[in-house]
Amino acid sequence: MELIKKNIAAVKARIETSMADAGRDQQSLQLLAVSKTRDEKYIKSAFSMGLNAFGENYLQEAVNKIQTLESLDAEWHFIGPLQSNKTKPVAENFSWVHTVDRLKIAKRLNDQRPESLGALNICLQINIDNEPSKSGVAPSEAIDLALAVSELPRLRLRGLMAIPMARQDIDSQRQPFRELRLLKEEINQQLDNSQKLDTLSMGMSGDIEAAILEGATILRVGTDIFGPRTDKANNKEL
Repeated sequence: MELIKKNIAAVKARIETSMADAGRDQQSLQLLAVSKTRDEKYIKSAFSMGLNAFGENYLQEAVNKIQTLESLDAEWHFIGPLQSNKTKPVAENFSWVHTVDRLKIAKRLNDQRPESLGALNICLQINIDNEPSKSGVAPSEAIDLALAVSELPRLRLRGLMAIPMARQDIDSQRQPFRELRLLKEEINQQLDNSQKLDTLSMGMSGDIEAAILEGATILRVGTDIFGPRTDKANNKEL
């Protein structure tokens, strides 16, 4: 667990430096610890070190963790692909969903969200590089989807999420993040003041600096917090 402590300190140092370089308020960004495939003990360790938001990709694994770690009062974000037949447990257990890319999914989340939990925070996943192999709505279709989702009463549309193609240098890394920021601004021109988007979920371990420079408000970091993931079946690092 000492390694996780050192990793978190290193990530926070990168964030603080980049936020200062960008002239941004340190409080305007949230570090989301991507805890998929990690044992509960690692989540407890990260929580004890000041992280309280965790991102999960795999639904059954995530629900088990949420129930087991209920006493932590952590904030849980669903960041994996979401099928229409899996929306109910997501609507019932998570505070955020980052991967909405179809109105059908949004409507099901809205209908299945318990009123006692308040509105479910939603990010639209944008396929910013138009990659055939990736989920996400095309940028050209994002405004129509955003306007439709913003009208669903049990959802709160907060912003946009993207997973760009890997790029090697910071200037090229900034390009898709800039496009996502500009798309958010374009969508906001179509929304009422009470509905304005305030969230850009973008940036992971390898491109933290570029994402911050382009206005990220949520960083999704897994490897640089918890270390490389291991394929237990083959004992290989991922």
